[in-house]
Parts: sequence; structure tokens; C-alpha cells
Amino acid sequence: MSVNLRGRHFLKLLDFTPEEIRYLLNLSKEFKNLKLTGTPHRYLEGKNIVLLFEKTSTRTRCAFEVAGYDLGMGVTYLDPGSSQMGNKESIEDTARVLGRMYDGIEYRGFGQNIVEELAKYAGVPVWNGLTTEFHPTQMLGDLLTIEENFAQGSKGLKLVFMGDAQNNVANSLMVVCSKLGLHFVACGPKEQMPKSDLVETCKKIAAETGASITLTDDIKEACTGAHILYTDVWVSMGEAAELWEKRIKLLEPFRVTKEAMAMADSSAIFLHCLPAFHDTKTSIGADIAKRFGANEMEVTDEVFRSSRSKVFDQAENRMHTIKAVMYATLW
Repeated sequence: MSVNLRGRHFLKLLDFTPEEIRYLLNLSKEFKNLKLTGTPHRYLEGKNIVLLFEKTSTRTRCAFEVAGYDLGMGVTYLDPGSSQMGNKESIEDTARVLGRMYDGIEYRGFGQNIVEELAKYAGVPVWNGLTTEFHPTQMLGDLLTIEENFAQGSKGLKLVFMGDAQNNVANSLMVVCSKLGLHFVACGPKEQMPKSDLVETCKKIAAETGASITLTDDIKEACTGAHILYTDVWVSMGEAAELWEKRIKLLEPFRVTKEAMAMADSSAIFLHCLPAFHDTKTSIGADIAKRFGANEMEVTDEVFRSSRSKVFDQAENRMHTIKAVMYATLW
């Protein structure tokens, strides 16, 4: 059965079948090959998209912009101060206006309800560049990176998320692993685990795909035999800065270290959605080190810079996978 995603929104991976996700991954691989061989692919020339950002970003913005230009589209970027959405104009009215001017809308910001409302009224495809609950475009880049490093494919691999397993990246990893048959392990303190309703939803999906969902605070149990160790910052964008002291104390045991990597499979790779606090070369990193003595947070510099770290491949792959999403929904 052929897959056709034309006109679809891309809001969360729970909305997509395993076959549809696989279609997007295969399309991503084709677009990456076109990019790396310098083959023009301006397949969407004449179309225009708008990037609506309530939270700033490096990778998401650049990936959408370059992908849009490569496909021949016009791209408009609206930063947090350049739109009246939610201020002088409702989300519904913003969606209706932008949908009259653009062929597609990307949203990066806060609650999932916002991107869902945009999609309800826009009349054109809406893509989730990140919400508090989910980060679906990141997942496609992650899976493309994993499959580039494991010739047998991703099904049956063990992916361990270390740290704050309650955030949008951990939620989305649990979803995509359950959809594609990977064994997902959330390793962190019990109070930072995914919400029970999402866990139960993913377990039901996993039962059909051969995946499994495990929640544990036992680092050895989690990391032993793992194929992918994945982590993210301990305080997400939009959360209060006052959380740093509490989170550092709570999550330090779950830092990805060379010892954790040594427990994993010999072929294991390290992933991080970036930015990463692996040293003190950022203003926030330097401030945290000065205030709390944490020179490395969610991952050690040694692991981050090692040959097993694939974080920059992962960052590049955001562009190829986002290109696939836009093409699949707009062609």
C-alpha cells in the first residue's frame, strides 16, 4: 500500500503509523543523497512557508530555512516579537491569516494545544518544531542517525534516555521507539519519569511492534547492552532558572559518562539533541559551574567529543528529515 501524506499536519508521531514514519525516513535518505551529491531538488518552487517561533532555536530554524530554500520555497521567519499571536490576535485568527498567505506553517513554542489549534484553523499543513510535550522533527533526525550507524536497521535496538525523562524529547523517543520496534528505557529519578497515560499508550503500541518500554533508576540495568545512550539538558527552555540547583542534585547520578558507555554494547553510540552542557564554554555553563561546581552536566566532555558521539551527524540530519516532512505534506 502506497503512503500519501499530502495535506497532512505533522504535530506528533502518535498520529502516524509505523509505515508512514518509515516512508518519511526513506524519503529523508533520498533527500540527503541529493544534497550530498549536489543534485538540485527545487520540487516545491513557487510555494511559501512561515516559521513561527515563540522559542528561539539554532538547529530547528536553520534546518527549516535551508530545507525550504533547497526545495525552492520562499521562507519567512517570525521571532517571538514579530507576531501578534496570543497578544493582540488569537491563535485561531493568526492561523486563518497565515493560512491565506502561506502553503505551510511551522510552529516552535509552548503547549501542544497551541500547535493543535493552529492546525485546526490554518487550512494548510502545520509542522511541530517543538512544543512542551513533543518534538517530532527531532525524532526523525535521531532515527536517521541511528540507522546510518547500524546496518541491520533500528528495529530491536535498545535506546536508553538518561536524565530528565519527563521532557518532550524523552516523550517523543518513547513514542517513536514503540512505533518502530525499538526497546526504550527511561533511566532517571522516579519523579522525572514520563506521565503514566503516555507510558500506557506506548506500551499498547509496543505490544504490536515488538518494542518494549522500561522505566528504571538503575543505571547498570539500563545501560547494559544498550545500543544508543541519549540525553538532554536538565532544565529545558521555558523552565525556571531556579530549577538548576535542584535538578543538578537530582540528575547528576544519571550523567552520561565513559563508565556508562562502557556498560553499553561495543557498537553503542551517544546522541544528544543539542545544545549540550558538556563544558563551561557557554555563559550558562560557566555560571552553573561557578554557582554549583558542575563543570559538566548531562554528559561529560570526554563522551561528547568521543568517536562514539554522533551528535553533529544528528544535527545535520534534522535538515534532511525536515525536508522530507515538508515535501511529503506539500508536493
